[in-house]
Amino acid sequence: MKKAVYAGSFDPVTNGHLWIIAQASRLFDKLVVAIGENVDKQCTISVEDRFALLLEVTKNYPNIEITRFKNEYLVHYARRIKANYIVRGIRNSTDYEYERSMRYINSDLCNDVDTIFLMPPRDYVEISSSMVKGLVGSVGWEAIVQTYVPEAVFLKMQLLHKSRVE
Repeated sequence: MKKAVYAGSFDPVTNGHLWIIAQASRLFDKLVVAIGENVDKQCTISVEDRFALLLEVTKNYPNIEITRFKNEYLVHYARRIKANYIVRGIRNSTDYEYERSMRYINSDLCNDVDTIFLMPPRDYVEISSSMVKGLVGSVGWEAIVQTYVPEAVFLKMQLLHKSRVE
């Protein structure tokens, strides 16, 4: 069985993430979508809510499992769950340089887990979680943000924003 892991903070999960998930779910028998918990990173959405949102937006993919991991290198996590592949998305040259370096470091740490790179179509190249979070709050933010994230995520972001301004 070909098993892969696609990891990220998913804060929030975007349509770009979903594109990667859809492609990877076709390439592999089993895809583990793993929320990497980084204690040094300030997240807007709680890990529990990110987990629930990922469950919601991937419910139509029967070969996907949503998990979390903490204080562990991704390549070691992949080996521990018996995944032979790590899936990473590359949107631009900056992503490429970073991901290329990580691929080589991962192979130094664990040479039996390969990294697969997926490049999204133009529609998703500019979408990032950081960009989406940066749009929230300005007048009319809802109109643009809802085009970049799944509906369940958009509704959660509206609730979070409303609770912060009240």
